[in-house]
Amino acid sequence: MKMKKVKAVLKQSIQALNECKDYFVTKPLKDYSRKGKLLFDRMIESILCMGAGTLSNEMMDFFGFSDDLATTSAFVQKRAKILPEAFESLFDLFTKEFAEAETYRGFQLLAVDGSDFLTAANPDDPDSYFPGKEDQKPYNLLHLNALYDVVRHIYIDALLQKRRCADECSALVSMTDRSLLKNVLLMADRGYESYNVLAHIQEKGWKFLFRVKNGTGGIVSGLNLPDDPIFDVPFTLNLTNKQSNEVKSLLKDKNRYRFIPNTSRFDFLPKHSKWHDPAVFYPLSFRIVRFPISENTYETVITNLEADDFPPADLKKLYAMRWGIETSFRELKYTVGLQ
Repeated sequence: MKMKKVKAVLKQSIQALNECKDYFVTKPLKDYSRKGKLLFDRMIESILCMGAGTLSNEMMDFFGFSDDLATTSAFVQKRAKILPEAFESLFDLFTKEFAEAETYRGFQLLAVDGSDFLTAANPDDPDSYFPGKEDQKPYNLLHLNALYDVVRHIYIDALLQKRRCADECSALVSMTDRSLLKNVLLMADRGYESYNVLAHIQEKGWKFLFRVKNGTGGIVSGLNLPDDPIFDVPFTLNLTNKQSNEVKSLLKDKNRYRFIPNTSRFDFLPKHSKWHDPAVFYPLSFRIVRFPISENTYETVITNLEADDFPPADLKKLYAMRWGIETSFRELKYTVGLQ
């Protein structure tokens, strides 16, 4: 993807947003209705271009130094008139221009991950505010959850959460459910290991490839797996939140039945049932695959890709491609100064 095309599409998207700006300001037909130094489209551009410098320095870098340069106070007031939905819509407009996906063996390869971003201290927002320790200054943290196309190197969806109430699994569920994409292979690290997440992906008709925990507390800990360090085993787990005597007997077969406590979120089982109601089961099909990554180190993944089409060697290669989202976060946070 050539840089000139990316810049041209971004300019085009900002202009399209500018033509319907009244949907994205606090007072439609009034805000940004007059000509001035800080027009709506220029404000959007300047905010996108800002780095980690002071506001006055960032304004001079973007607008140029001149006697009629707007004051920082005027900039802050103008910025406050733009609704957050403006940038969400700009993101959608921009990414839709690259809607034609490049696939890998028929799948659009998406990786999901999260990262914290530092913002200016605001003690009035307790869900993101941190007072700092010892000599550290107070700060606020936002948690970015993002879906990233590892073939095209472009973000296709994002969801911001305040750090103290961040929940990566619920964020991934939201992004999965609202997506219109098809033929997707979604890759994730161990933090997203969840029956509810996998069920939402299965319901979407997508494929998944997640790294999972080897020890206690994860999906594999309740399964009877081979003693060999390398294996590829298929499962269909019947999930239920019922604990009748009949169900307890079934749960002894750990490789076919699994109890989901009501304290754990699972959206495809009844939240409430009476003792005489029949048990409801949700079938979740997957493979647990363990392969070597060094002489004495092994990785364990869970996937619903077909074994004949994607043997362990292919899964190892695929999961290595997930590293692209880690690299992209590093470039965002350090190369362009978004920390």
